[in-house]
Amino acid sequence: MSTTRFPPLQADNDRIALIDGEGRVTYGALNDHTNRLATGLLDGKKDMEEERIAFFLPASTDYVAVMHGVWRAGGIAVPLNVGSTIAELEHYLRCARVTRLVAHAEHHSMLGELCVNLAIRLLQPSELMADNAASLPDVPDNRRAMMVFTSGTTSKPKGVVTTHGNIRAQVTVLLDAWGWSHSDSIPLFLPLHHVHGIINVLSCALWAGATVHLFPRFDASAIAAHVAAGDYSVFMAVPTIYVKLLDHLDSLDEGAVQAVCDGFAAMRLNVSGSAACPVPLFEQWQARTGQVLLERYGMTEIGMALSNPYHGERRAGHVGQPLPGVEVRLYGEDERPIVEEGQPGEIRVKGPNVFLEYWDNEQSTRDSFRDGWFCTGDMAVVEQDSYRIMGRTSIDIIKSGGYKISALEIEAVLLAHPAVAEIAVIGVEDETWGEMVAAFIVPRQGRKAEAGEIMAWSAEQLSSYKVPRLIRFVDTLPRNAMGKVTKPDLKMLLSAPPAVRST
Repeated sequence: MSTTRFPPLQADNDRIALIDGEGRVTYGALNDHTNRLATGLLDGKKDMEEERIAFFLPASTDYVAVMHGVWRAGGIAVPLNVGSTIAELEHYLRCARVTRLVAHAEHHSMLGELCVNLAIRLLQPSELMADNAASLPDVPDNRRAMMVFTSGTTSKPKGVVTTHGNIRAQVTVLLDAWGWSHSDSIPLFLPLHHVHGIINVLSCALWAGATVHLFPRFDASAIAAHVAAGDYSVFMAVPTIYVKLLDHLDSLDEGAVQAVCDGFAAMRLNVSGSAACPVPLFEQWQARTGQVLLERYGMTEIGMALSNPYHGERRAGHVGQPLPGVEVRLYGEDERPIVEEGQPGEIRVKGPNVFLEYWDNEQSTRDSFRDGWFCTGDMAVVEQDSYRIMGRTSIDIIKSGGYKISALEIEAVLLAHPAVAEIAVIGVEDETWGEMVAAFIVPRQGRKAEAGEIMAWSAEQLSSYKVPRLIRFVDTLPRNAMGKVTKPDLKMLLSAPPAVRST
């Protein structure tokens, strides 16, 4: 059985793997750093035998070395969200039954009491560094490699366990599909407790021998300056990042704007994911930079499953076709596959990319599969051979007056209104309709927004049953670390003073 080694390059390679602040780390140095750290983790053992090692680290050389060191030593890597609260961290650490937690010294005072209470050893990365690398175990592809927690939008976060083979499948399919090569350079500012940052950016780049420029957080000014300098060939972000970059362009003088737009235009690929990209944003980005965003679909449990083509037409509002080796089907409520184009159904996925299990949760694991197919809980429709995501079955599909309505479709339409900067649509209980469409709107700065006017405008753009019957204006929308709106939190806002409602 094959074994997995990350990064899969020779130790004497002088190519730059990471740019970390002012430092540049070669693949040879990263391999040596990783092997010494893996040796320290083993502490005389031959194999960690799937011991769970958590790490609370920002994007850094230490993050990369710790994660890969855990993999090489035969442990299970548990990357944590550095923005988590203590209560959230306690859930993750208890659930995974973590034995050691790695964090920089400045976070030890915050984490110390929690680790004492849970009998977890709290360590700095430097404490794990052996003087010399020892022999490391051969780790087969069917061994557990990583545990990433779900966002917890519909239930308490679950630990999604992927094997080395799952990670290999998730990475290698994207290397071919998106044209990765050792000449690529990409910024990494996405959270590193999520597959978008871990798999799509970091792991793909390192596997290809490319260069990753690490940022502890998104900094529009700094990243735009590097783009203008021509430092990147690939760019991957969530829709909110693209919105922030467009806003940043509006703050620059004409010459600086041109330099940034030229920098993006020169790249070979811009990718948008983790949340639906509104069609107006897709079109604005293309108009400003010349880049046609490549949208794709995936989730924690499967990596990527659907993608627009690297070569060929990319359709706004669509996420393309199944990636090679990944099987995708739509299923109706009768549990039968949908074969007719234009009929919505739940996305189900099968392939080597699909996760092994929810950690310590056999019931949830069983409930998530039907006849070997993973049930994503996402609804989609196929239009002209391309999938269009309608949203989560439990959150984004509104059942009103006998219709199934996609909240994402309504959001995309209302974003075209000149007074709407951001929007989230949900269904709320209604005695007459079962559920009615409710819209939460962040007004565009300097624009006056009136609920009645927006309802009337919506009626000209949408079928009557899709028009919002309740509108609430808000300053901000609640979002998780990946920029996704946490829609369950929106219903709590309805306890505030009444919104404008149509008859």
